[in-house]
Amino acid sequence: MEIALLIVSILLIAIVLLQSSKASDSSQIISGGNDMLFQNQKERGVELFITRLTIVLGAAFFIISFILFIL
Repeated sequence: MEIALLIVSILLIAIVLLQSSKASDSSQIISGGNDMLFQNQKERGVELFITRLTIVLGAAFFIISFILFIL
């Protein structure tokens, strides 16, 4: 079970590093650049897949960690 946790954690780190940076969007809110603040932006293709994979890997990490804690 520890090996599964190790594999999931490495995959989670890698997939988070692959995600596009949204830091520039956040800085526009503080600096007043609100022209894109309420724009409806949908993720498509690879971005949507990476987002969903991050959610799945995060949930798997939580569940495996919880199981190991109980055992």
